Amino acid sequence: MADPIALSGFFADSRAFLKALSENNDRGWFNANKAQYDSALKRPSEKLLTEIAAWFSQELNLHPRTKLFRPHRDVRFSEDKTPFHTHLHMMWFLPDGRSWMLGIAPDYATTGAGIMRFERDQQLRWREAVASDAGAELEAILGAGGWRIDDPEMRRMPHPYPADHPRAALLRQRGLIAWADGLEQALTADPEQTLKDRFAAFRTADGLADAGDLTGQLSGSAPGRSTPPRI
Repeated sequence: MADPIALSGFFADSRAFLKALSENNDRGWFNANKAQYDSALKRPSEKLLTEIAAWFSQELNLHPRTKLFRPHRDVRFSEDKTPFHTHLHMMWFLPDGRSWMLGIAPDYATTGAGIMRFERDQQLRWREAVASDAGAELEAILGAGGWRIDDPEMRRMPHPYPADHPRAALLRQRGLIAWADGLEQALTADPEQTLKDRFAAFRTADGLADAGDLTGQLSGSAPGRSTPPRI
């Protein structure tokens, strides 16, 4: 019988392995330590994905699929030829594009919720909503909650919005993920409960978890998407 998988040491163990990997980022070292990767990262991650997916189903009536991102890097078109990622990413995602994420690395621990990339109709509705009075409310929610938003991908403002629009950064987003950083202590104590608390906070912050519904105008607008976005 396989040993039961405990999550109590998951955060510390995974960070220790990732730190060692960052100092020995080559296939020989990884292959020699594959058993440690499986015990410290892979199996606990799979358990955490399963437990949180069950919580989504029971508590929020949502039924996400799950994904544990592989450690191997695609180096075909990269100048950096190191073969492995030195972070751990996992995700829970729905067919409409909504997703919830956990990221762990030697120097950070973060959770996020939202939509990685809007579908075309979502994008248009997003811009209309952000440009309206609802956009000011959204901006206030993001500021009050201390959420971190990645810099927008678009360099130029989309037509027909002026370059000096007060919410220019939001209008230039191609998707929206709200991140909560600084979770090192909480994840060390209880990773499963920490994720439940954070994901519940995303969901109750006036729809913040439903990035497609941040302003109440985008929910359900995306066609069925069965595969997760790449991060």
